[in-house]
Amino acid sequence: MRVNRVRQNVLPLLTALIWGTAFVAQSMGADYMGAFTFNTARAVIAFFFLLALCGIRSAVQRRAGMPRSLGSRRDLALGGLACGTALAVASYFQQKGLETTTPGKAGFITALYIVLVPLCGLLFRRKPPRAVWLGVVLAVAGLYCLCVTEAFSITGGDFYVLVCAFCFTVQILTVDHFSSRVDGVALSCAQFLVMTVISAIGMTGETLPPLELLPACLGPVLYVGVFSSGVAYTLQILAQKDSDPAVVSLLMSMESVFAAIAGALILGSRMTGREYIGCGLMLAAVLLAQLPDRKAVPLREEG
Repeated sequence: MRVNRVRQNVLPLLTALIWGTAFVAQSMGADYMGAFTFNTARAVIAFFFLLALCGIRSAVQRRAGMPRSLGSRRDLALGGLACGTALAVASYFQQKGLETTTPGKAGFITALYIVLVPLCGLLFRRKPPRAVWLGVVLAVAGLYCLCVTEAFSITGGDFYVLVCAFCFTVQILTVDHFSSRVDGVALSCAQFLVMTVISAIGMTGETLPPLELLPACLGPVLYVGVFSSGVAYTLQILAQKDSDPAVVSLLMSMESVFAAIAGALILGSRMTGREYIGCGLMLAAVLLAQLPDRKAVPLREEG
């Protein structure tokens, strides 16, 4: 039980750390290529990285005589198709929105999935504890202080990012459905295969960057492809196995805090008093979500 507790809390925070520190690389890559082109590059790198990881792990398991538990091929195919489609659409709208809106507002609107996930969970009779709802309120306030530093006016790009928040909500809930049925690494590999195909189809309508710009693009794309995509999204799937998606999504929203800290450490940018308050509210929200539910009852049998 303690191992599961650590996995359900540490892995989402590690995911948020990777996503937050990848913000600079993602912004640099967006300067050189369109949304579909960028997402195709990151997805294909993530797919081959995870495919190699699956092969290495399979060889190790065979040598050790360990059984392989990938789940049924049907569930893996359906999970990869559902999660990959949601991820491809969400990533496109996020990248498209960043063309006309500020990164701060985009980060705030995207992270609204911390509200949408528990609301959608009610449709599936998954009622989060009261502490989680209070944590969501604190997190939204913290995100606003941390991300929105200018007058909050609605632009066309904001609507793209709002669609992205709904798509990420679907992706989180879909991962919640399939993560307990199939192997997490295999599911992540399958979802990036689907994302590669969908993004590559969209890429045919975009202008590719000139060959002389490829060296400048390579570093950011590799970082986002291997770490932000291949590693972090796999950690998300492993974290959500047998976990409350509302709590996991709240932990993952800490990416905004890590992005601000990374900007201060790597880029030398100064954090304002308002941003420090935002970080404090986010931290309080995460700690609050970890409080045990006094009304918790033994798990009911599903059926």
